[in-house]
Amino acid sequence: MLNKELESSLNNAFAQARDKRHEFMTVEHLLLALLDNQSAQDALKACGANLDVIRQELDVFIEQTTPLIAVDDTTRETQPTLSFQRVLQRAVFHVQSSGRNEVSGANVLVAIFSEQESHAAYLLKKNDVSRLDIVNYISHGITKTPKDEPSELFGNTETAEEVSQEDKLENFAN
Repeated sequence: MLNKELESSLNNAFAQARDKRHEFMTVEHLLLALLDNQSAQDALKACGANLDVIRQELDVFIEQTTPLIAVDDTTRETQPTLSFQRVLQRAVFHVQSSGRNEVSGANVLVAIFSEQESHAAYLLKKNDVSRLDIVNYISHGITKTPKDEPSELFGNTETAEEVSQEDKLENFAN
């Protein structure tokens, strides 16, 4: 159900939370992990998000708000929050209902927006990324970032002859 890249992202997020002795694995941990997931990165970049800014704000928020497991407590493990679980369940449900088989990081981004009280959803909105932007990118490849013109990428490649032809066409149209 989850693609291998997403499974790897989830495992990395859990390992990082456990290594930092975080008591809970939150939606914010999930979004932080998705910043290293290629399909989520592609979607966020297509929506004009600044991944470095989001990463920095998530790091600060997680460190300031996530309770820690006591160093001498060897019986407790990092536990996913209910909102974390709901996001993953929602992503699976949406993918199944659309007739697809695998959940990607971009699908999980869409599901994060349903957790409206989460700081992760807030940060996405703060960075001008909406649920609709992500859905449009996944479904139709529509991006918010303008495509570079070939002339901008490679310098002005028009020859004098092409400019002359354009001038003739312009004169004819007038």
